[in-house]
Amino acid sequence: MKQVVKIGGSLFPDYAIEMAKKLKNTNSLIILGGGEFANLIRKYDSYQNFSAEVTHYTAIDCMDILAKLVNDKVDSAKLAYSIEEAQKISDENLTPIFVVSDFLKKEDPFECSWDVTSDSIAAYVSHSLNANLLIVTNVNGIYTREPSEEGSKFINKIDAKKLLTFEESSIDLMLPSLLIEFGTNCYVVNGMYPERVLSLIDDNINDYNFDYTLIIGD
Repeated sequence: MKQVVKIGGSLFPDYAIEMAKKLKNTNSLIILGGGEFANLIRKYDSYQNFSAEVTHYTAIDCMDILAKLVNDKVDSAKLAYSIEEAQKISDENLTPIFVVSDFLKKEDPFECSWDVTSDSIAAYVSHSLNANLLIVTNVNGIYTREPSEEGSKFINKIDAKKLLTFEESSIDLMLPSLLIEFGTNCYVVNGMYPERVLSLIDDNINDYNFDYTLIIGD
């Protein structure tokens, strides 16, 4: 597989489903974020103080839920429960949508923390596959502060080491460290415009006249 495309839960349902359909025949592996399901767990955890392990894995369960829901609407996709199964699905010219919970419980690569979300999980999977990584979200990329805030500026390219100084952005807090550790880059791009994502993964398309952020980790 050429790339891992993490589709943010913020794009669910309509944009996420449409994006998954557009990834047909692109040699991509899809990972879904946990969206509002995971956000609710985070909200409840803020005043109930559940154990870190429980919140970590229930948030991952939310990723599985969205994966199954999106897969139900995409004829060109099929659920994969392991890397090996994902490869077989790809070889069948279908798009694997990764149900990640079993894989992560076996690998256990992360400490249980809200700093680790689907972004970091996608980075770990892409590293395992030696594949490119795209973080597809509902904003154009990374900004100096929240896009709606006064004085916010868009960042087209940034070193992962610089991102370590950011308290908050459109990616999770662990991702920059992983990109540095793995020596790899990733793109952050707006999935409300599927053609932008396709431009970044299709070698036959050379239209980059849109905003996206390249994070340099190598």
